[in-house]
Amino acid sequence: MRHIGYTRVSTSSQDAQLQLDALVNAGVQKRDVFADVTSGSKTAIERPGMKKLLGYAEPGDTVVVWRIDRLGRSLIDVLNTVNLLGERGVQVRSISDGIDPATSTGRLMLNMLATLAEYERELIVERVNAGIAAARQNGTRFGRPLSDPVVIADKLQLVAEARAKGRTAKDAAQLVGWSRATLYRHQQAKAALKSTTP
Repeated sequence: MRHIGYTRVSTSSQDAQLQLDALVNAGVQKRDVFADVTSGSKTAIERPGMKKLLGYAEPGDTVVVWRIDRLGRSLIDVLNTVNLLGERGVQVRSISDGIDPATSTGRLMLNMLATLAEYERELIVERVNAGIAAARQNGTRFGRPLSDPVVIADKLQLVAEARAKGRTAKDAAQLVGWSRATLYRHQQAKAALKSTTP
């Protein structure tokens, strides 16, 4: 079982020495420390240092960080990283936060993190839904834009002429910028409209 360190600072002007010293004092070898200098906009698995760590870590290893927030840009990202490592049989230990899966208190802290991350997810969903509802009230339309019936009729006429000259449905559809599925959908809609019109 190895202890693997991970440090992250947001800019090159910040110094990761404090994190590195804490990891070495916790028993991590300097050669086993992976580092990222990146802004918080990237998720953990998009960072080069974390990618290398994931390729290096083996089941039974423990990833040690100075603080748990070094693992992600948000609580959800932190938990996703912890879960990803856990799925590979790799534990996570945070020195400053007292998170250590080998202890009952550490496991409690991880469970609390999971609960808080779930709460954060629910808040995000609520905010998104509220934003969509407000936009709809203000007249914003969502989904595929409505097509002009005259344009559709013209395209269907061109397709019919191409088909009469021996073109396949796929080729005829491509002539007007449609897929074959879109062509069939418009043909069915036209047929359905004819059958309901007296």
